[in-house]
Amino acid sequence: MSSTSQKRKKIQKKFKNRGYNLKFDALDEILVFADQFPDDADGEAIDLLLDNLQESHKSSTVDAESVRGLINQLLGAHNAPEEPTTSASSLAVIDAFLVPKFGYDSVKKKFNEHTSSLPIHGEASAKTALYRERFMLLSQRVSRAEHFSRPAFDAEMSQFENNEISSIQSLISQRGRKWVMGVISQLEDGHFYLEDLSASVEIDLSKAKITTGFFTENTIILAEGEMQVNGIFQVITCGFPPLEDRDKTLKAHSEYDFFGGGTLTKEETIRLADLERQAVSDTFVILSDIWLDDEEVIKKLETVLDGFESVETVPSLFVFMGNFCSRPCNLSFGSYSSLREQFGKLGRMIGNHPRLKENSRFLFIPGPGDAGPSTVLPRCALPNYLTEELRNIIPNAIFSSNPCRVKFYNQEIVFFRQDLLYRMRRSCLVAPSTEETKDPFKHLVYTITHQSHLCPLPLMVQPIIWNYDHSLRLYPTPHTIVLGDKSEQDVCKFGGTTCFNPGSFSTDSTFVAYRPSTQEVELSAL
Repeated sequence: MSSTSQKRKKIQKKFKNRGYNLKFDALDEILVFADQFPDDADGEAIDLLLDNLQESHKSSTVDAESVRGLINQLLGAHNAPEEPTTSASSLAVIDAFLVPKFGYDSVKKKFNEHTSSLPIHGEASAKTALYRERFMLLSQRVSRAEHFSRPAFDAEMSQFENNEISSIQSLISQRGRKWVMGVISQLEDGHFYLEDLSASVEIDLSKAKITTGFFTENTIILAEGEMQVNGIFQVITCGFPPLEDRDKTLKAHSEYDFFGGGTLTKEETIRLADLERQAVSDTFVILSDIWLDDEEVIKKLETVLDGFESVETVPSLFVFMGNFCSRPCNLSFGSYSSLREQFGKLGRMIGNHPRLKENSRFLFIPGPGDAGPSTVLPRCALPNYLTEELRNIIPNAIFSSNPCRVKFYNQEIVFFRQDLLYRMRRSCLVAPSTEETKDPFKHLVYTITHQSHLCPLPLMVQPIIWNYDHSLRLYPTPHTIVLGDKSEQDVCKFGGTTCFNPGSFSTDSTFVAYRPSTQEVELSAL
């Protein structure tokens, strides 16, 4: 690939991360601008252009005319005294298909970034790699856990005070209780196995004492047990790999941009953290299930918009999560032109609130029943055909994938719209433990954070694009996870992460006001 092609791709990715659609004529102008700074390998000039564009340009579409004036200003100021600037904006939206992919090298003990293009339709080896990479990710995390790490010197301490993990292959030659780590799989109907990179063994969970969480096929567990004479591993206790503190993860992997928001210097991180603490007036309003074909729902939404139009400081971001229709948009759905009109009606409704239209941004995330190529995850953004009129009326509307990521200064937020709670409970192999909590939502949060994955369901239950499974990872654990679910709204704070479900706006009239500066969650309802 030529250097010009690489530069074009890099520029397009930077603009898409900020929520902009870049036209070809604008891209040509920006390329000429970037060529004025041959030593700018980090793309700071483009970041500066984006920062200025965000302050003056409200539309999500960028053409040549939009950037020409800004470029002239910046080139005119190029020889002026240098002033401190930041290469990160206050709000960046990262599409799932632009999240960097990293694979762990167990020999070199480091992550390697996958730099080549990833096809949507992967080869069979990509499916195998999906499971292997999930296992390796958690395995390297467990290797730093004091309870399961091997001591460097004292062999006796390894036996009595430390739970060393054995490979499944080694169970053949060992006797007594052992700890193993593997993924639960069903290799034969009605028979469940535990697999690691070395072998697989049939397991019996009937007498197992389990921890909090949903134990389903495809989840990775740590199990203590003993091999029986019939070749079955009798599990005595089992749980998920221990969760690692976010700061500890970042300290171990400070040079990697897992989230996709760009790497920052230590000085930039400190400065943005200070700005985040000061942004006490910023509010995100999150609504899930907005049925545009239901007049009652539209009236309720207008009531919400009316209320926020009149507050002293309007919300900086509205997040509208699907489904956007009361009926699934499948092959039998024949009302796409009507749905297109309803999106236009929503745009006009927002346009009737001038303060919101001028000062707020609107992020649209598709739901599991919305229009799209398939129900596989991650889902691409809503089709342009449906949203064209709304885009024209509301220039600062952003249409992203499901899931998608938002970076607010230093804070990492993940949005995911899926009816996950019901499906996880239905797929459980054993009844969830009630020893620590009876709240199903807490069980769900515990599961996805410890699995470092948004959707650890079997692929037969929820298909995932094999080459883009990394976009559903929760590693390092983000500051905030928003799980749009049709179940009752709830909030849970666990392990330094705030996780909440805004509930179904269409059926329960519930939504959430979130203040990212303090990570305060206000459960709201009409």
